[in-house]
Amino acid sequence: MSTHGDIGARRGDKMDVLRILVAIILPPVGVFMQVGLGLHFWLNILLTILGYVPGIIHAVWIILKR
Repeated sequence: MSTHGDIGARRGDKMDVLRILVAIILPPVGVFMQVGLGLHFWLNILLTILGYVPGIIHAVWIILKR
């Protein structure tokens, strides 16, 4: 038996997986999907320019943190 809370939690988990996959391919887009055009988005663009891997790490961290 599932409740409505379980369905919402599973939908959120699926969206997190989608955001993480997008973040691996294009880190700023994954961050944008999570937080919009805020400080973290611009920081992620800078990190991605400086090095692709730091951009990915930051994006995944932001997605899992929220």
